[in-house]
Amino acid sequence: MKIPAQVKEVINKLQKSDFEAYVVGGCVRDLLRGVEPGDWDVATSAKPEEIQKVFPKSFYSNQFFTVTVQTGGTKAQLKEVEVTTFRKEAKYTDKRHPDKVEFANSLKEDLARRDFTINAIAADSKLEITDPFSGQKDLKSKVIRSVGNPQDRFNEDALRMMRAVRLATALGFAIEPKTADAIKKNSPWLQAISKERIRDEFVKIVMTEKAAEGVELLRELGLLRYIVPELEEGYGVGQNKHHIYDCYHHNLYALKYAAQQNFSRDVRLASLLHDIAKPRVKKGEGPDSTFYNHEVVGAKMTAQILSRLRFAKKDIEKIAKLVRYHLFYYNVGEVGTSSVRRLVRQVSPENMEELLQVRQADRIGSGVPKAEPYKLRHLKYLIEKVSKDPISPKMLKVSGNDVMKVLKIGQGPRVGQVLDVLLGYVLEDPKKNKRDFLEKEIEKLGKLSDEKLKKLSEISRKEREKLETKRDKMTKKKYWVT
Repeated sequence: MKIPAQVKEVINKLQKSDFEAYVVGGCVRDLLRGVEPGDWDVATSAKPEEIQKVFPKSFYSNQFFTVTVQTGGTKAQLKEVEVTTFRKEAKYTDKRHPDKVEFANSLKEDLARRDFTINAIAADSKLEITDPFSGQKDLKSKVIRSVGNPQDRFNEDALRMMRAVRLATALGFAIEPKTADAIKKNSPWLQAISKERIRDEFVKIVMTEKAAEGVELLRELGLLRYIVPELEEGYGVGQNKHHIYDCYHHNLYALKYAAQQNFSRDVRLASLLHDIAKPRVKKGEGPDSTFYNHEVVGAKMTAQILSRLRFAKKDIEKIAKLVRYHLFYYNVGEVGTSSVRRLVRQVSPENMEELLQVRQADRIGSGVPKAEPYKLRHLKYLIEKVSKDPISPKMLKVSGNDVMKVLKIGQGPRVGQVLDVLLGYVLEDPKKNKRDFLEKEIEKLGKLSDEKLKKLSEISRKEREKLETKRDKMTKKKYWVT
């Protein structure tokens, strides 16, 4: 991996102006791992006003000594590069923001304020590494370790405890014992962090490939109780004969499947929360215990959880709806199209695929071997069937009233017969579905005898039935159902 030309140019221009400059943090970590960085950060000995003199095309509007330099690059992450003066931070009385930020005298002093050793590595334009805290060693050992005293790092910004979990989950690393112990000891500090920042880190964990392991690590380190305590209520709460896991692990394994399938954020969250209410509605013990209305109560709890974490209203409504209807009942030959139409109407057509994905995650989370049995495939077929517009005269750009108006006749069989024939024309050539053309054809058909018009209508109906049968066969074939 190489440092992109635009970033090199930023470093070289600062060096030519007698300033130190390095790429730092996550981008260096990713470079050393052979992964293309998502963005690039440069640290320099130049003060903000000096950076702006070197780069006239830049802007500076923050209190953290960061100047955004416009490079003219074509890739999104290279159009702008953030250049920050070496800095050090005084104490954090609110465990969120430094009381003040001061200029640092050296690169090492700047790196010392960073969260973890693997993020406290710098490189110059020739990829010569500066690594005062042995971050490369921890990268090789796949370890997340705080820079210096972990107690101090988490006291500075309590969200770093969640970030440790997110990095460990995303990278497949382990959290070093002293760092992990400090998280367990100081997990209540997370309460000082804004819900929006907690939400963002939580979603990043849920969106990793090993999302379930990440949530379990949050629980083990004592952080989950300050994020979604309702999930912990299910720990050790047994289920009935349809499940082999307790409520907590069932939810966790549903999330695991959703992550393995690379389902959307909303499906992952709905999978994790779909049985959130079971501990609160449980009646009885053992294989015959019940959880009546857990999907209804769960939808309300989901809305409360997501509201508390400051999710957008539309996202809350959608995810709560996926939880509410995840328990839909369906058996081939037992549930008709009217019930399927009602389900589609309740969930909305655009959410149906994701609802079925939640159902698949629920199944795998229950310990069954198949995510999509025959009856679920058959339901997919029925959903597509009822979601398609039926082939009917309603598709035409003219109506029965138009036929009566053009032909100056009242209601009667001729009106329907004319529409049948017109529909046949349009099915054969959709371009003919234009009002001017259809009105001219109405006049022509109006001159036919009753017997001739009836015969044309019957031919058109038979062709329509053939088309509907063919369309139905293709949809069945798509889902491998009979």
